[in-house]
Amino acid sequence: MSFPISEASPIRFPGPPPAQTDVVVIGGGVIGVMTAWHLAEQGIRVVLCEKGRVAGEQSSRNWGWIRQQGRDMAELPIMMESLRLWQGLVQQMGDGLGFRQEGVTYMARTEKEMAGFEAWQAEARAYGVDTRMLDRAETAALIPGGAEPWLGAMVTPSDARAEPWQAVPLLAEGAVARGAVIVENCAVRALDLAGGKVAGVITETGRISCEQVVVAGGAWSSLFLRAHGVSIPQLAVLASVARTAPMPQVYAGNAADDRFAFRRRLDGGYSIAPGAAHDFFIGPDAFRNMFKYVPVLKQDFRSTTFRPVAPAHYPDAWGTPRRWSPDQVSPFERIRVLNPKPNLKTLSKVQDDFAAALPALGRPVIADAWAGMIDTMPDIVPVIDRTPAVPGLVIATGMCGHGFGIGPGMGRVVADLVAGRAVGHDLGRFRLSRFTDGSKLKVGTGL
Repeated sequence: MSFPISEASPIRFPGPPPAQTDVVVIGGGVIGVMTAWHLAEQGIRVVLCEKGRVAGEQSSRNWGWIRQQGRDMAELPIMMESLRLWQGLVQQMGDGLGFRQEGVTYMARTEKEMAGFEAWQAEARAYGVDTRMLDRAETAALIPGGAEPWLGAMVTPSDARAEPWQAVPLLAEGAVARGAVIVENCAVRALDLAGGKVAGVITETGRISCEQVVVAGGAWSSLFLRAHGVSIPQLAVLASVARTAPMPQVYAGNAADDRFAFRRRLDGGYSIAPGAAHDFFIGPDAFRNMFKYVPVLKQDFRSTTFRPVAPAHYPDAWGTPRRWSPDQVSPFERIRVLNPKPNLKTLSKVQDDFAAALPALGRPVIADAWAGMIDTMPDIVPVIDRTPAVPGLVIATGMCGHGFGIGPGMGRVVADLVAGRAVGHDLGRFRLSRFTDGSKLKVGTGL
């Protein structure tokens, strides 16, 4: 399959969906796919409905990092489990995942950044992560030929990466092999409620009876939930990434500073991206949720390019309907796959920063560029919770750009939440009520 995955990509999972199941998962990204995988392993009937293509959006457009380093402490235990699951998946599914365990390194240009790394490492030490600090000389030795004045770095050798646009469709095939039903080009238009409880879903091809629904719709989740009276302060930001032509290797792993990030690819080039810069389309949800985002904006304002108008039919575009009838075409069918244009100006600066930091390699030639819409929350951690107002509805969204690596572990957690089993982790930080119960939101790590 060619990259990026788009509406023109072949349908791998044509359906049709059955008329009845136990659980419907909405969204064919890595969280939805791995939730379906783990539900099917438990013998629970599950249908995953994807409005476009499996992994068509952010789950195939991300950096491919599988990192423990820099995680929010509430996510870290789940991420450590996820890394173990990735290792098991490689044993089961082979090299097609593109899995390589060659470390993640964050480089610091300032003493303030070094202090932040040290503070994170000190807190994470209790979990047994193999993170260590490097001084200037050790950083230079790890990434030879660097001309930037990196004062030091934080490195986690056990961290890894995979090729997301290959891995997630392959994992979807694994879920089907375990008994899950996956149907592409099948938008869920609405929940079907009976007495206020989930009784099924209405898709563009008809009704599916079920007792539980998992909303794992990424950037589309808020739009779907709000139509059913469930509000989450979710927004989406555009992140641009490029693939370089083949270049000599200076570091086999994944690395980033505040200006740019890079990781070695199996094709001999690098994936390169801004270290922090992103674009944000201002829409109705931006105004609705403005005050909740003030704390994170104070930290990240200069990294954001604000755009006043999103392309037509985007989740928070000014003209996107907020209400629709289940017997009519929904917003989810208007645009099957979010395929935003990358910010080439931002990527040009990444090329410059890369060349300045690694002059022996020179300015990289971009072979391809793409962008994805990252679903984010005001405190940079997801919502993983049941919805008290709608019994039978589970939310698993807002991964804030961290979803690919944590996908296998988070999918297991969501599956056990749905099945009523002990999840094995404290999900208190991910509760839905934190936005309404008067709690002061704690912004997660910006690392």
